[in-house]
Amino acid sequence: MLKGLFTTLKEALQKPVTIQYPEVKRPVRTRFKGRHELRRYDNGLEKCIGCALCAAACPSDAIFVEASENTDEERYSPGERYASTYEINMLRCIFCGYCEDACPTEAIVLGDQYELSYTDRESSIYNREMLLVPVKEGAETTPQKTEPGKFTRSVPIMQDPTD
Repeated sequence: MLKGLFTTLKEALQKPVTIQYPEVKRPVRTRFKGRHELRRYDNGLEKCIGCALCAAACPSDAIFVEASENTDEERYSPGERYASTYEINMLRCIFCGYCEDACPTEAIVLGDQYELSYTDRESSIYNREMLLVPVKEGAETTPQKTEPGKFTRSVPIMQDPTD
């Protein structure tokens, strides 16, 4: 009993740990799962290819993806398709990270932003423009001509052993 009383008195005499929240923000842990972000390549093209594997993996059905075809005039991603509509209903999202795990191009990631507040239901649905990370300063935004999975290096052709 004296040991417990000593611990209580010791803690009562220590300076309290207080963080002035709006002005000072604590850094989050490395495994923290916050607001979703759609990433881009270094050249400015979107990583999302519109495969909708993230929507299939979502247990709460919070993600909606609609894919469209890329053209040479309008290229959004290096593949054949891109996500023309990408929406996440943040009221339904449980921040499990399954969408992040299912994405083959690592386009969707759960970032470190934790300040999420809504005044109405419409503002809780994040669309593609809200989720996309802005283009970096000085990034070259010319479309890539190579398709994913195709290599530009020369590969030696195997000789037929019967020749």
